[in-house]
Amino acid sequence: MKALLSKRPGPPETLELTDVADPSAAAGEVLVAIKAAGVNFPDALIIEDRYQLKPARPFAPGAEVAGVVLSVGAGVARFAPGDRVLGSAGCGGYAEKIVLREEQCLRIPDAMPFEEAAAFMLTYGTSYYALRNRGRIKSGEMLLVLGAAGGVGVAALQLGKALGARVIGAVSSADKAAFARRCGADETLVYPSGALSKDQSRALASDFKRACAGGADLIFDAVGGDYCDPALRTMNYEGRYLVIGFPAGIPAPPLNLALLKNCSIVGVFWGAFVAREPDQHAKNMHELFELYVQGRIHPHISQTYSLADGAKAIRALLERRATGKLVIVI
Repeated sequence: MKALLSKRPGPPETLELTDVADPSAAAGEVLVAIKAAGVNFPDALIIEDRYQLKPARPFAPGAEVAGVVLSVGAGVARFAPGDRVLGSAGCGGYAEKIVLREEQCLRIPDAMPFEEAAAFMLTYGTSYYALRNRGRIKSGEMLLVLGAAGGVGVAALQLGKALGARVIGAVSSADKAAFARRCGADETLVYPSGALSKDQSRALASDFKRACAGGADLIFDAVGGDYCDPALRTMNYEGRYLVIGFPAGIPAPPLNLALLKNCSIVGVFWGAFVAREPDQHAKNMHELFELYVQGRIHPHISQTYSLADGAKAIRALLERRATGKLVIVI
């Protein structure tokens, strides 16, 4: 089979399309013919050895896949050849086939295409866990989403609306603002790109507060960097600041603001949640599939790539040219 391999640490352009031996399913495992693989920010980190997971080389990046079960190992009871599944693993998805543990797989709803299945688990799983489990979102609350045009940002917009919040989408361009409104944002604002001066930071805090009608009950921060400080100043009393990711850099928030606002800064590590609380994860995914079938949430795939062009997909993500989700079709 073919796989797009990382043979040495480096940027996406170091990946090599290579012929490798077909894998086989051992006891408790499922062999899946991959039809589509989602492209996510950790894919860029893992190939540069900047992610918490550091697999032995050579390896293929790609943490979420969708496809058809080819065979199952001894003891597998929930799946059979021909089943349509999605799966989550730390890596291995940029390939024609993958072996997953039985508990890493979920059956796909009949109405869900493979491309949308591959764009579903990490983004909607992360955002739902953030809003529901970590943020304890309530109907009628004000939700501010930073990075609202990206994969998890779009999921947060749609889920926030589905859970009854008023949702403000913050993005880096007018085109992305229009896209966020199409995805369900009640209101949008455009923040400046790059490092912020003190005056720009203060002005952005005022813009955030104005868009949020005075303040936010939840902030979903998928950007980090200099946007953290002005967003934290927007927090309502006893609000919850959800830490999702840091494509703009790891911020150092002024903790006096957390004290003065009596608010919580809450980490969201979805991968650890899946490993530590598999039953709750399964419940979350069941609820997400129900929302999908009801038409209340829907992945937006802005572009698809071939396996040979997987490096181009990661590069587009790194340069923040993507809206919604990028998917590799195999």
